[in-house]
Amino acid sequence: METEKIIADYFAHISEEVWERAAKIKLVITDIDGVMTDGGIIYDDNKLEFKKFNVKDGLIVYHLRKSGLMVGAITGRESYVVQNRCEELKFDFHYHGVKNKGKKFSEVLETLELQAEEVAYIGDDLIDLPILSRVGLAVVAADAIEYVKPIAHYVSRFKGGEGVFREVGDILLHANEQLVPLIDTLSQKENDKK
Repeated sequence: METEKIIADYFAHISEEVWERAAKIKLVITDIDGVMTDGGIIYDDNKLEFKKFNVKDGLIVYHLRKSGLMVGAITGRESYVVQNRCEELKFDFHYHGVKNKGKKFSEVLETLELQAEEVAYIGDDLIDLPILSRVGLAVVAADAIEYVKPIAHYVSRFKGGEGVFREVGDILLHANEQLVPLIDTLSQKENDKK
């Protein structure tokens, strides 16, 4: 398998500006509904909430954190389901029920002693604009609200819940020259013996 060619084809559409921005990122923050889910909410007769997450998004969180990047979530809704998923994935932080995402983002920057340029944010709607307009790498889902898309540095090829977070994770790893070695390492037959 020629990993470099496969990855080059996978990322052929991405601009040099996006790569330059991605190389500076130390923290990726995501919205949840409409990014890590399709934005749908299902309630049963007992008022229990159900959401569907993409496991490919979840898997890359482990590799991002292992590479030294921090991962967090700032979401506008309170949801036990989402809290559980963030805990399961071992996000560095996750804030729920946040109505003023810009203010919470400022608090995160201060707490972690980061500059806005060192953060990537993934969103899809109006509530995300106060963060998308400030970060070093602003990404939106393919099915984001149309008037939110012009703020983004990159519009994902994937819809919410269908791999947006995974694509961004792959971009961040590749920008730091970690994706190809990761693929090659995991592809080696010797790994089966470990």
